[in-house]
Amino acid sequence: MDLEIYDETTDGFPDEKVKLIRDVLEYAGQYIKLGENTEMSVTLVNNDRIQEINKEYRGVDRATDVISFAIEDSAEEDEFPIVMDDELSEVIPENIGDIFVSVDKVGEQADFLEHSYDRELGFLVVHGFLHLNGYDHMKAEDEKVMFKLQRDILDAYGLKR
Repeated sequence: MDLEIYDETTDGFPDEKVKLIRDVLEYAGQYIKLGENTEMSVTLVNNDRIQEINKEYRGVDRATDVISFAIEDSAEEDEFPIVMDDELSEVIPENIGDIFVSVDKVGEQADFLEHSYDRELGFLVVHGFLHLNGYDHMKAEDEKVMFKLQRDILDAYGLKR
């Protein structure tokens, strides 16, 4: 997986936490058997920036923890899909989307839930990653599937509660 991580935080984000994001998402990609020819991004922001994004795209004027923008969700119904032959599709990566994570919320929620910062960071990026891959939790049966999968991934990776 081609993973770009952007740090837009005011104080800078530690390299070891960026490595954790990269490692846990690579693991999650292997866990769900995501094609190697896939690309996505994670942008790390503070509460004020994620609040702006949340307000603009979701109409909710408050900070949140993670927002996912899946490429397939943004396609217009009347757009024509891009069709590539096998050779071309091997060369051009499939972009699944972008995740924005509030590093402020990671700390707040880790403290509130009484688990490690790393566990909360891993949870939020895996949660966003699963959204990019078509998982959702709007219906009870979908929530059960998604939440079990994210727990299984995090536990298997070693980020248990």
